[in-house]
Amino acid sequence: MTRATTVRAVLAAAVLLVSVLITLTMSPRLGLDLQGGTRMVLQAEDSDTAKADRESTDRTLEVLRRRIDSLGVTEPTLTRSGEDRIIVELPDVQDPRKAAEVIGKTAQLTFHAVQGPGEPAAEGGKGLTLPDEQGRELALGPAALSGAGVKEASASFDAQQGAGWTVSLDFHKDAGRDWTRLTGEAACHPVQDERRRVAIVLDKRVISSPQVSPTVACDTGLPSGSTQITGSFSADEARELALLIEGGALPVPVEIVEQRTVGPTLGAAAIDASARAALIGAAATALFITVVYRLFGALAAVALGAYGVISYAALVGLGVTLTLPGLAGFVLAIGMAVDANVLVFERAREEYAGRPGKSLRSSLTAGFKGAWSAVADSNVTTLIAAGLLFFLGSGPVKGFGVTLAIGVLASMFSALVVARALTEIAARSRFVADFRGVNGIAIPGRVRTWLTRRDPQLMRSPRRWLTVSAVLIAVAVAGIVVRGVNFGVEFTGGRLVEYSTSRPVDVETARSALAGAGFGDAEVTTAGAGDISVRTGDLDNDDEHALRAALAAEGGETAKVRDELIGPSLGDELRRNALIALAIAVLVQLGYLAIRFRWTFAVASVGALVHDVIILIGTFAWLGRTVDGIFLAALLTVIGYSVNDSVVVFDRVRELWAKARRKPLAEVANRAVLQTVPRTVNTGMGALFILTALAVLGGDSLEDFALALLIGIVVGTYSSVMTAVPAALLLERTSKVPPPARTRAPRVRQGAGRRDPHDNGARV
Repeated sequence: MTRATTVRAVLAAAVLLVSVLITLTMSPRLGLDLQGGTRMVLQAEDSDTAKADRESTDRTLEVLRRRIDSLGVTEPTLTRSGEDRIIVELPDVQDPRKAAEVIGKTAQLTFHAVQGPGEPAAEGGKGLTLPDEQGRELALGPAALSGAGVKEASASFDAQQGAGWTVSLDFHKDAGRDWTRLTGEAACHPVQDERRRVAIVLDKRVISSPQVSPTVACDTGLPSGSTQITGSFSADEARELALLIEGGALPVPVEIVEQRTVGPTLGAAAIDASARAALIGAAATALFITVVYRLFGALAAVALGAYGVISYAALVGLGVTLTLPGLAGFVLAIGMAVDANVLVFERAREEYAGRPGKSLRSSLTAGFKGAWSAVADSNVTTLIAAGLLFFLGSGPVKGFGVTLAIGVLASMFSALVVARALTEIAARSRFVADFRGVNGIAIPGRVRTWLTRRDPQLMRSPRRWLTVSAVLIAVAVAGIVVRGVNFGVEFTGGRLVEYSTSRPVDVETARSALAGAGFGDAEVTTAGAGDISVRTGDLDNDDEHALRAALAAEGGETAKVRDELIGPSLGDELRRNALIALAIAVLVQLGYLAIRFRWTFAVASVGALVHDVIILIGTFAWLGRTVDGIFLAALLTVIGYSVNDSVVVFDRVRELWAKARRKPLAEVANRAVLQTVPRTVNTGMGALFILTALAVLGGDSLEDFALALLIGIVVGTYSSVMTAVPAALLLERTSKVPPPARTRAPRVRQGAGRRDPHDNGARV
């Protein structure tokens, strides 16, 4: 065994051991749909500067969402109820008292001039008296500026000045002028005079009351960006304070008027059915790859199992909230993670068949080297999208970015480290090398054999395929215009009704009863002591009576205990941020592909992506299916799949074109497409096994999710070949960029593997 193989084996064993330990010793954080949590109702109240109306309540909701996102990936659900209430649902929180800590402070941050020690404000004045950090009473003037003026707050360790952990503040332009005026007025008082201090108040508590530095002249003040809050902070305290301040001050104060625990939105039967479907689908995928690639396929299936353990341990270790769509996406990623192994094995088959006399080990090593660029480029583009979705998105979009990034990194490790170590060890066996029917590399696949015999000229007329794609887009757009998009309650808002029944009714029974009465899209949970909570879209009084009657048939006498109109949980700001994050991710991917490939290939890849998105949305419009948060997760998955597929095809086009620069590009592209079709078919089949199992066996809860992904993968597989490549061919007719430079193929020695190159206040 070579040194490189030994290193890979040891590294794989070490990572797997750590992952197993994490899996056995840590519990996952489950979402509302799997475990339930705590529901809190917040009442917005009028303040001196704002009225608690619908607009200010919506702004308050978004500030709370940003703050909860900043404090961790928890996948909360926030909706406006009526004009001035906010419903916050926190997963994995069963103690209502703990829920208040998860929400955090209301963060009414204000900055005040200190008027002197211990004297309360005059009657009717706007000042207040509060104790400072040492407990001494300070008389404070009215608020000079609020936390809404804070542009940025960051925690850092000041080792040079010995101040320990500090929080630095930077202000927006207008607030910066107010800050300069406030500190300038304080600087007019003598050093050590209480009136030279500035109080920073968070929720009517002085968190810092620094003296203005003696070097600051009267009426000069400090410019924005030069404020540091100190005060013996620990690292966690400084970071938490910075997050609260940067999260923004609430436009209006809020008060918790109700707290209760709620059950999972999915019953135990639905969760068990989804788990069984996932296991069956994963087993079918492993069996399929074993049949296609024999022994090496079985070893790849073992590597996929390792991928599952590693990625699950990473999700648990990072504290990512696991929801049912997230888990389904995680299982789907197992099917898609087979892609790297398929790429390697297909390249190894080409090497073995194309060079008679070449050993199995040499062919396998050449397969890994030949597939490296496609694996790297496709995964880098996906990581770019995941990173931008995490940093620019919010709510479920941010959570999806985390899950996607972990899945990509874990799949690369499983394919390039675990699977490679296993297959290289197996390839050293004479029995494996000599018997073609055992190793799976020395025998050509049926798809490859059929294509070689028929040699279809798919790219002879690229306009024909683009015409087909244009027709599909036109049909999809017609569905969006004619039928309209059926947005779910997360996007549109709706009605929240709670009932008390004389007989206990579990969630599964209630959901089945409502589905039979025509309310299949209703979200059902238990609330409090056995109450049933129903969240649905537009619901008039007649529909509400029918809904209550359906529950009464199962639970006996049914009384309505709550009935409120609610706003969308995926509000305008979250949707806007998601679109911005997605647009920026696509543009960055476009730039990366243009640099790594050609601008024509990049534009064609993005065009195929847009093609897939429009067709998927249009299909759901024609079918009348609900477009909700689960659909959003599926759509993001399809986008990643589409780019991944296009990159693999264009990587092969670039490679073959560099070797045959004088040949017509259409001929080169046709050959590249035929060579990548076996990989595309085998990868797609791996994902389709799992999705079919989820759609058939996963129950109603995952039916739309699986259907969206089935449509997306089929359309994405088509577009990567029949839309992206023809579009690139037409664009190349206008391009003056020369063909790619010829690259020297890597040499592999016959019969041997090669070694891989690898004071108490702020200083103001």
